[in-house]
Amino acid sequence: MRLCLLFATLVLAATVSAPAPAASPSYIAAAISDAARPDSDRAQDEHRKPADVMVFTGIKPGDTVVDLMPGSGYYTRILSKIVGPSGKVYALQPEEMDKIAPKGLQSLKSFAGTAAYPNVVVLVQPVTTLAIPAKVDMIWTSQNYHDLHDPFMGKPDMTRLDRALFDALKPGGVLVVLDHAAAPGSGTSRTDDLHRIDPAAVKAEVTGAGFVFAGESDVLRNPADNHTLGIRDASLRGQTDRFILSFRKP
Repeated sequence: MRLCLLFATLVLAATVSAPAPAASPSYIAAAISDAARPDSDRAQDEHRKPADVMVFTGIKPGDTVVDLMPGSGYYTRILSKIVGPSGKVYALQPEEMDKIAPKGLQSLKSFAGTAAYPNVVVLVQPVTTLAIPAKVDMIWTSQNYHDLHDPFMGKPDMTRLDRALFDALKPGGVLVVLDHAAAPGSGTSRTDDLHRIDPAAVKAEVTGAGFVFAGESDVLRNPADNHTLGIRDASLRGQTDRFILSFRKP
């Protein structure tokens, strides 16, 4: 009986002490329910959890944001609606990435500057000379930071590149990196074959450029992923162990 009572007490304590998930501001909820979002994007929401992710970033209406390596624009559309008419989103695609995945840029250009997304501006630049036209509040990159270490990108000097991102931010601005986790201690060794990167390697690179580590979210972590499979493996696609790290410019 005592063991039963002890177990019940522990369960109750755990339940009471568990932190409640942060509520989504109305502007984030509205951005995700945006009628202009394509069905192919909505189909990914279950695994990408955009509301929880965006709450973590601290993004708000009126912000100027860079969506770095935006793919086909899944987050570009959401960011556009969150920052609203007084904000702006620069969808920045490195030329090197466009050469191997041109459909992403085609998708971006199909909606950037339209009536639905008038505040989106597409930029295409060499990765070694990224130049953002204005100081921004946030630089966001999702599931592609690891690509910066791969041969097709020319393996740019990451200290210099991260410093360019640092310089593009306003004081107090943030760089938020979401990516597929590699095994602890693997550094950048699995970026090309498994398309994963060790979160510790990202922290070291980014803080080495002057950023201050500001926090992380485990909303996309998956302990069942043992980090041995590529991110496109059918058994794991869409459910990889993903980390989200936030870095602040002092």
